[in-house]
This record gives sequence, structure tokens and C-alpha cells, in this order.
Amino acid sequence: MRPRIAAVIVVLTAVALGSGHGAAEGQARGPRLSSAAIVATFPHAPDAFTQGLELHDGRLYESTGLHGRSSLRIVDLATGVIERRVEVPAKYYAEGMTILVGRVYQLTYRSGHCFVYDADTLAPITQHRYEGEGWGLTHHEGLLVMSDGTNVLRFFDPQTFAEVRRVFVHDGERAIRQLNELEWVEGEIFANVWRSDRIARIDPATGRVNGWIDLAFLRESLSLTEPEAVLNGIAWDAAQRRLFVTGKLWPSLFEIRLVPLAEP
Repeated sequence: MRPRIAAVIVVLTAVALGSGHGAAEGQARGPRLSSAAIVATFPHAPDAFTQGLELHDGRLYESTGLHGRSSLRIVDLATGVIERRVEVPAKYYAEGMTILVGRVYQLTYRSGHCFVYDADTLAPITQHRYEGEGWGLTHHEGLLVMSDGTNVLRFFDPQTFAEVRRVFVHDGERAIRQLNELEWVEGEIFANVWRSDRIARIDPATGRVNGWIDLAFLRESLSLTEPEAVLNGIAWDAAQRRLFVTGKLWPSLFEIRLVPLAEP
């Protein structure tokens, strides 16, 4: 599913993000399409094979993957310096991550384990089991939302890890598969599509794609040659209404603003 490179983080300012209210309005004309313009560039650890990203209490949390290289990190956003780090045992391939009620939940790829840590210290608390693959993870209204590489998003009770419901993601009649890293952003679920330069903006009630964000120019601007250096990792700063996006092992962190493109 994924091996090696360097991490970029993108920050999309609140301009044109909307608040989920545009879903019904957009139904008649199809998904909105946006790109972005770079506002500023910041450093980021080039060894991070980014699988999950989240901003919590002003600190950036990151889950990195690969066997023998998986970790959970707290990172200084401005400098890219790793402030705290725990290694995941080499037999596990870490995946998506989210923070809920003071706990960090970190998925694994094919082993069916979700590790739970204290958000302040990264001390391990417990772990849960689940069926199928683990890819991306976010949360909303007390539930964890997980992708597994298909077009399905599953909602779980964080205490029992029992599945509560699921939605099937689609753009018109086309199923959108290989949904990867997730983030809840003002009423929508933003999802990377693996090996794609686009982020899908998903209605969590219906699974309908409300819009797409095309960020191909970011990867192209870095002149990356490694095939696994794909766009992945989304973190929403609700306080300042900024959105951070990263690619696996990209070397820079970008602040950008959204730029609407022509309607499809």
C-alpha cells in the first residue's frame, strides 16, 4: 500500500472552505472544484511517511508508517522539530490517527490493532481490535470515523470499537475507492484518495462527494521522483480556520489559500 519519501504540510485558509451547508445547493451543479495558492512555506521532517495528521491544543500530531519506521509524534508546527515521539513495534505498520477526549487513536494497516495513547504524554493506555484494513481516521460527535481503502467510511464507538453505521462514498454514480487519510472540516469529511492529487469533500450523512480540491501543483513543484511520495495527511485548525495537508515524505510545509476553479 505504501513505502518511502519526505513530508509536506499544506495549510488551506478558510477562504472558500464553506461549512457543509453548500451540499444541498451543490447537488444540482455537481461537485465543486478548487485548487490552492501557496501563502508561505515551512520546514517539515523529511523522514515522515505521513499516515495521519491532527492539530490539537496548538500542537501538531503525526502518525508515520512503514514496518520498523512507524511512530507517533508531537511536532512543533512552526519549526518542524519533533517534541515527543514513540516508536510503534516493528511488526506493525501504523496508519491514520485522531484525537478524541484526551486520547490519541492510531490505526494499523493489516493487523487490526488500534493503539490508544494519552494525548499529553503519548503514554500507552489500551488497544482495540477491528476487522479489515485500517487507513485513515477522524472523529465527530463522539464517534471515530475510519477508512479502509475502499469506498466505505465506518463509524465506531471509541469505547467498544463496535461499528455504529457506515456510508458509501460516491461522486454521482461512481464509487470513490482508496479513501485514505481523513479529517472532519466544518460539516464535511475531507479524504485523501491514495495515489491521487485530490482531496474529496464528503457529506458524512450520504457519502456524496460535495467537492474536490486539486493539489497536483504542490507535488509537481517539489520535483519528487519517488512513486510513494503522494499527497496524504489532513489537519484542521478550527480555532484559526486553517487546514493543513501533507504528502508522504515531502520536504516542506505550505500555507495556502483555496482558489475556486471552473465548475465541472
